Amino acid sequence: MLTKSIGAVLSWREPTDPEMPMPQPDAIPVTLAEIARIAGVGRAAASNWRRRHDTFPKPIGGTDISPQFSLTEVEAWLREQGKLLEIGAKERLWPQFDALDDRAETGRAIALTALKQEHPDVALESEPQLSLSHSAERVARQAIALAEREGPRQIFEFLLGRWLDTHVRQISSTPEPLAWLMAEIAEHVRSVPGSGGPRIVLDPACGSGGLLRAAADVCLRDTDGMGSVRLAGAEKDPVLAALTAARLSLTSLGDTASQPWTVDVRPADSLRADSHPNLRADLVLCNPPFNERDWGYEELATDPRWVYGLPPRTEPELAWVEHAVSKLLPGGVAVLLLPPAVASRKAGRRIRGALLRAGVLRAVIALPPGCAPPHSVALQLWVLQAARPGQSADAGHSIRLLDADDAVKAAESIDWHALRDEVFAAMGANGPAPDQDSAEVRAPRRIRAVTLPVIDLLDEEVDLTPARHIPVRPTGNVVELRETWGRLSTLLAEVQESAILLSAIGLRANGDGQPGTMTIGELARAGALVVHTGQLPTEGCVRTGVIGTGGVPYLTVSDLLMEGDPGGWVPAQQVADAGLTATDRNDVIVSGVTRAFSAWVEDGTTTVLGPQLYALRLDPGKLDPWFLAGCLRAPANGRQAGTHTSSSARVDIRKLQVLQVPLAEQRRYGEVFRQVTQFEQAVRGLGEMGVVLVRELSNNLSAGRLSPS
Repeated sequence: MLTKSIGAVLSWREPTDPEMPMPQPDAIPVTLAEIARIAGVGRAAASNWRRRHDTFPKPIGGTDISPQFSLTEVEAWLREQGKLLEIGAKERLWPQFDALDDRAETGRAIALTALKQEHPDVALESEPQLSLSHSAERVARQAIALAEREGPRQIFEFLLGRWLDTHVRQISSTPEPLAWLMAEIAEHVRSVPGSGGPRIVLDPACGSGGLLRAAADVCLRDTDGMGSVRLAGAEKDPVLAALTAARLSLTSLGDTASQPWTVDVRPADSLRADSHPNLRADLVLCNPPFNERDWGYEELATDPRWVYGLPPRTEPELAWVEHAVSKLLPGGVAVLLLPPAVASRKAGRRIRGALLRAGVLRAVIALPPGCAPPHSVALQLWVLQAARPGQSADAGHSIRLLDADDAVKAAESIDWHALRDEVFAAMGANGPAPDQDSAEVRAPRRIRAVTLPVIDLLDEEVDLTPARHIPVRPTGNVVELRETWGRLSTLLAEVQESAILLSAIGLRANGDGQPGTMTIGELARAGALVVHTGQLPTEGCVRTGVIGTGGVPYLTVSDLLMEGDPGGWVPAQQVADAGLTATDRNDVIVSGVTRAFSAWVEDGTTTVLGPQLYALRLDPGKLDPWFLAGCLRAPANGRQAGTHTSSSARVDIRKLQVLQVPLAEQRRYGEVFRQVTQFEQAVRGLGEMGVVLVRELSNNLSAGRLSPS
């Protein structure tokens, strides 16, 4: 069972009635967005309640743009209106934690919600000592009471996620899919017949415990009847160390292990003062702090961990690499997330060379940008393995280099399933281990990979950047190149045909008066159209990846700024329940942000619209959709309706102007606008095809696959 003394954590007093919230000495402020989450509706619905109901609570603070309301008054009003759903139980908790207004105090209170729970599967070896104020103690009690009904892990993970989101600028955490990928890679590389799976896992800079949590899940999934497992971690921020211990204490083993797991997380700076000096691990997972110059260079100059050389002052990441290797058991594996400069900086070449000569560095994987903070940088995974007993250390080893920079993305998000599958295929998963691999193992199409002898990298630079060593293989053959030329010719013909048609359009004769205009606002008041505003779905509503059965694509302004396709989807039932804006055939969709300003006709595919996107639903007896979209999307129209009252330039769509002409004339205009759209698509396709041809010609000519004759 969970070994701890709650009395040592704090003097605990149980609430008299866990179902009822404790009296609040001060009003807890909540925003309209938080009210929407409590009620399980979109933010627009909460705004409508405020406008339509005189009894809606009055603001107690905030600003005119973002007012704040009393949580107690809001709960009472929602209860009177029958809108206080069970879905909002967790949401009603968070504002009270947030009102503590102290990052450390809130974090300790969240940790206690897990540490108070009893669980038979985990032994907590180093128990955090927490000191809470009366206010923090009170809200922790409410969370524990709710956890008894909804589950301790669900409540804790919800509160932890909100806390991390609130302090995202101060705390950098490893995204869950990346943590899983690192844990799976480490387990795969270490696995040998009869190993029984990993038993000791260490994260020397564990943060909020994402990597250790992923390692625990991977161990539970891939092992059967495994014995004792120890999850060890260190973190110099004591609040994060307490949260990690709390998070791991909720691990449920079921029937997987024959005895309880051990959790040992300590507040310590692993480089300056190793909190587990005698521990050696099967797996070490680490996302160390980047570019931290004050890492202890002077006082650690003679440290015995620097087997591969003293890390320069400017190379703190290599200090973490050497520390991780020093903590490995024979055959143990370490996976570290590092910035790409570590693979090539001149100051670190001596240590990189020593790691290669010793056969410790097994693989370097260049990830796509956006996998983890900082999202603009293509980070790398370094895979290191300690020598097994009897294994020689010489320069005859090889290293596997993988470049996943072109891996599939879904709009702004990473397609983690595809990335994971392709990384494992490129590493030779379910096949030979990396040092037994050969260059003939075929890498997936979107990940380039190569296995190189270490001796080929031991030059003056010892540059381990994968892209600099993986040859660019020409894609396609001469037949495919000819087919591409054929498609280019077809596009050229389409552009020429459209150009001939559109060039025949002339100016109006001097005697013909130009038609007047009406605004979208005037058309809406006249009943010619209805404006439907896109909304922000509730938290957790939007999914990524392949659209599930009955799912509806979800489009945002960010998607338009990227590739234009929806980057997520929403289950159909949630679209109806939350009252989200979904498009119909022949709706005119308008983007209200200047950088992505556009208008187009919905072709029949239902799409859920995010904020700053609008669906104009027309009366077909008064407006033609192609005519309306063509008028609206004119750049000059967008500039005239632009507003700069906020931090981002937006378009007031109600001020957009439309020509005032009869329906028959609208249809003639609409047909020309349709041709303009086709011309635009053909020109864009022509440019994209030209880029492809230039790239393929250059690659094939430089590879000698094409003859200059």
